[in-house]
Amino acid sequence: MKFSTLIDSVLIVASIALLPGIGGAQTATNNSGEPIAINFNNLLTHSTNVSYLKPFEAAFLAYQGNLKAQGIPSGSALVSQYQTGSLTALDVVKAAVNAKKLPAQTLNDTGYLNAVESQLTSFGSTSNLSD
Repeated sequence: MKFSTLIDSVLIVASIALLPGIGGAQTATNNSGEPIAINFNNLLTHSTNVSYLKPFEAAFLAYQGNLKAQGIPSGSALVSQYQTGSLTALDVVKAAVNAKKLPAQTLNDTGYLNAVESQLTSFGSTSNLSD
């Protein structure tokens, strides 16, 4: 075995062995200092994925009453206020941001807001959800 091949092999093995410790020590924050989640599983492919609640999860969080401290009602009261227009998907997303369940940039994501709106609409047409 050539000496350069041996050194390359040692460096690769050492990198792989140390990667979990290096990845676990990383803490990323956005511009406002809030921590963000980074998926280090794809580090070798040079991609970084930020993960946060899916739109359904954000809407269901509200439905379950987990955003009451932020002024969002739960269950049938949530559905009723949404149907009468006194509550919007933006209100739910703002509450989730204030509860530190979503990053602030979600407020500007029209696709995300539309998906939350769709979920809120579906709550009104689903009769098997319980309060």
